[in-house]
Amino acid sequence: MTFSPDTRIAVVTGASSGIGEATARTLAAQGFHVVIGARRLDRLEKIAEDIGGTALELDVTDQDSVDAFSAVLPRVDVLVNNAGGAKGLATVAEADLDDWRWMWETNVLGTLRITKALLPKLIESGDGLVVTITSLAALEAYDNGSGYTTAKHAEGVLHRTLRGELLGKPVRLTEIAPGAVETEFSLVRFEGDQERADKVYEGITPLVAADVADVVGFVASRPSHVNIDQIVVKPRDQASSGRFHRTT
Repeated sequence: MTFSPDTRIAVVTGASSGIGEATARTLAAQGFHVVIGARRLDRLEKIAEDIGGTALELDVTDQDSVDAFSAVLPRVDVLVNNAGGAKGLATVAEADLDDWRWMWETNVLGTLRITKALLPKLIESGDGLVVTITSLAALEAYDNGSGYTTAKHAEGVLHRTLRGELLGKPVRLTEIAPGAVETEFSLVRFEGDQERADKVYEGITPLVAADVADVVGFVASRPSHVNIDQIVVKPRDQASSGRFHRTT
């Protein structure tokens, strides 16, 4: 993978659909060469063709996959940690430990693996940016959501810790915490149950992936001395994780 010295490279994880795909399109429109990573390579390749980017298979839960992905990147100016997800809505008393392991591996350790691997390149760029897409669940707890909320809280703390540890380095860090966004998120959470997923957004006008991608684009376009630490973005119909205005 070779580029001219002035080519700015943005990496987006979990980019085969939803927020990741929309973010890749937004950053490409801003002039970045976007390297997109996810497990569904067939989807990635079509997106990369559309935006003039590069598609690379990436499983953030697999260190070998992360190492192979990182090794071919000549430089990194922007990293968008978007890979993640939820499984189930169980109480603590009925928690499925396999679901918890998946959520922690994907949201927390996955973000750790790829961030750790790319930090040297972000610093070397002279003006790096790490954007981590957490969730309103990184800031609030809600009934039956402890597996996801604990994972997202941990991911958020990981990101916020970096803000202090990298102070003095040429890297900015922004956490974006979206509320209800209608993507494949709920479909994954409910193991493909479309009817149950649809009920999450019933009676509200949720955010869409492009709304969050617009925020990423805004952050990436700020001058290098401006660090936007945290942005919480919710639909107008949502006040908190469990409080919505729903029309009948």
